[in-house]
Amino acid sequence: MTWLLDNENRMDAIVAIALVAMAIALPFLIDSRYILGQVILALFYACIASQWNLVFGFAGIFSLAPIAIFAMGGYATAMLCFFFGWSVWAALIPAALIAAVFSILLGLACLRLSGVYVALLTLAVTQVMYLLIVTDAECFVRVGSVCRQFTGGAAGFSRFGDLGTRAWLRGDWIIGNYFIVCALLVVTMIATWMILNGPAGLTFRAIRDNPGYAAARGINRFRVQLLVFGISAFFSGLAGGVYAAHFQVIGPTILQLPQLMFIIAIVVIGGVGTFWGPLLGTVVLVGADELMREAGEFRTFGLGVIIAGATVLMPGGLAGALHRARRWTATAKLMRDKVR
Repeated sequence: MTWLLDNENRMDAIVAIALVAMAIALPFLIDSRYILGQVILALFYACIASQWNLVFGFAGIFSLAPIAIFAMGGYATAMLCFFFGWSVWAALIPAALIAAVFSILLGLACLRLSGVYVALLTLAVTQVMYLLIVTDAECFVRVGSVCRQFTGGAAGFSRFGDLGTRAWLRGDWIIGNYFIVCALLVVTMIATWMILNGPAGLTFRAIRDNPGYAAARGINRFRVQLLVFGISAFFSGLAGGVYAAHFQVIGPTILQLPQLMFIIAIVVIGGVGTFWGPLLGTVVLVGADELMREAGEFRTFGLGVIIAGATVLMPGGLAGALHRARRWTATAKLMRDKVR
């Protein structure tokens, strides 16, 4: 347990406690329901980004399927509730497991490949999933006089259930949903931290940094990459289910390419392969997007400038820049102490 006591992990613990305290206080400091809704959306982005960072940043798998897996969790939750009458809370874990199985099957198909070929295949799966949903016009079940498709079609699913906070808290239901999504992010980050600081995390980094050496040490790259696919997909799918329940709707627009690019940009700006990078990237990009909401056509241009500037000026992302600054400060302090 000595790894729990080193400076870096102690700093992580301090930052985590500070963030949790801020998260608890936030809904009582914000009067605007709209702003709180945007914060909830940002928390969902952080969940997806942290799991894509686990796959790409730590395990070195260039997968472009994070949105597909997130959507699979949302669709599975909606379908279990809509077709079988389950409550949302009963459907969340089975839906997350369905997303994990989907991701493992995807891994069986693409992880024999490497690099850009994995990216192309996973992107193709995402686009095929989108097309299958929007072109689904076959009547699967009749609800009253309305015929519903198996995937919901272009309209998706709605009014299949919620998280129950509307009945518990009435007008303050969004605060209840906020704390549920906060708890989801906290659990996701704790699980990710434990994985990265355990034997699995060392294995992921070994395969990413030196696959030849890892193979010589008896590490089975294919099995390990399937494992990280399954773990990340479970939490992404769980986030997708909570997303669908929060908004009470899930549709094919979630699978569109701009959503995927936004998640990738969050991780790149925050810092690929860093634990806090996805959270930092989410704060910067979601905040910038909201500030430029009234900019019209310049909104996308402004985001592009931010992404390009961060990539050029901070190739290690915000987390990497903060780590270098902290290391430089510690070195400078040490030199001053030696001079004295």
